[in-house]
Amino acid sequence: MSSVISRFSFVVFTVLLSGAVSAESFLLSSKDIHAGKFMSKEQEFQGFGCTGSNISPQLSWSNAPERTEAFAVFAYDPDAPTGSGWWHWQLVNIPKDTTSLQADAGSSEKNRIPQGSIQIVNDYGLRGFGGACPPKGHGAHRYQFTVYALSKKLDLPSDASGALTGYMVKANSLGASTIEALYVRE
Repeated sequence: MSSVISRFSFVVFTVLLSGAVSAESFLLSSKDIHAGKFMSKEQEFQGFGCTGSNISPQLSWSNAPERTEAFAVFAYDPDAPTGSGWWHWQLVNIPKDTTSLQADAGSSEKNRIPQGSIQIVNDYGLRGFGGACPPKGHGAHRYQFTVYALSKKLDLPSDASGALTGYMVKANSLGASTIEALYVRE
């Protein structure tokens, strides 16, 4: 009977310990966007009938998994009426010692990404951040900003598609954290 109690105690202790360890989970935060809240006109695209500032939000992350060798940041709209969503931003091979991106880091013109990082061509056809631009009257769209901790830097072709980049990031992800913000055009 005492060996059953000892095993039970060990299992309970292990479960409690693993819960305590996971309390410090990989976390994404931002000064500019917030979960479930509407983004500002600063994060709206400039073009396709949209007149925003096209500024990528400031992002910070903490508590990355131990074996992280690089990071990737994605911005994705699953509500775009395309059948496959819309890639607004894919930034890969962010150095492992980087824990934040300043606002407008995704500018295709200002070279503000961390050295060694690569911006993939988004669904607007631009290399860098492309802000929200849902069709007028389409209702609120969700914009998922996700940071991925990668087990290695990715070896991608210079013309990698959003789908290939997504596949490679997810295949090498040690963990991820997402902020899902909203945007609407009336």
